[in-house]
Amino acid sequence: MAMAKNQYTLSVFEKTDDINVNQWVYQVLRRSIMCGEIRPGIALTIRGLADKLDVSPMPVREALQKLASQAAVEVKDNRRVMVPLISPEKFKELYELRILLETHAAEKALPYIGAKQITELNRLDALVDKAYADGDVMQGSLANQAFHRYLYNQNPIQISLPMIESLWLQLGPFVRIGLSKLETYYDNDRHQEAMEAIKKQDPTALKQAIESDIRDGISLIKDVDKIYQDLRDQE
Repeated sequence: MAMAKNQYTLSVFEKTDDINVNQWVYQVLRRSIMCGEIRPGIALTIRGLADKLDVSPMPVREALQKLASQAAVEVKDNRRVMVPLISPEKFKELYELRILLETHAAEKALPYIGAKQITELNRLDALVDKAYADGDVMQGSLANQAFHRYLYNQNPIQISLPMIESLWLQLGPFVRIGLSKLETYYDNDRHQEAMEAIKKQDPTALKQAIESDIRDGISLIKDVDKIYQDLRDQE
């Protein structure tokens, strides 16, 4: 059964003692958008989100303001808040930026990756495979992001990752719609190709694997124009 227009779910995780309520609310909303739990065009309200998270409106308001500054949500004239639509042209542009930034980030991280990091990357890749094998698109998206985030974050001079995550945030809801229509996912495991390149300390092969991984993701999302038009029609 199709989800009603204004229904949405949140990717909630348990709050720990090391983060305050404001940080937790922001991270929950950010993760929910990044993995596509909140579809573009669905109206959000501060009160509705506060009720779902069992918090006061203040941390929700602050989180939405921060997300708006990152282009993850937009405030309409009538004070509705929603995840924005992105045009097919912008979708493709964002993916091209992903390729530029992520191949750069992978190359810069390569000198800092050893056996310990490769073991963790293998563990994260196994989580990606399991999630998609189980048909769990949300967990698959989160696990895939975790793999890439861990790889890029090995560079101690970290500049690229915040920009990369901004792109994930903008693309996430649209990608989720495309992936939810698929019966099969990746034919080639580009993560394994990336790890072979890492073992050989081959920056060219690593960049090629990351670019291929991102382009494979684009190729899986068919009918970008139709998805965009369907979302426009539902506004």
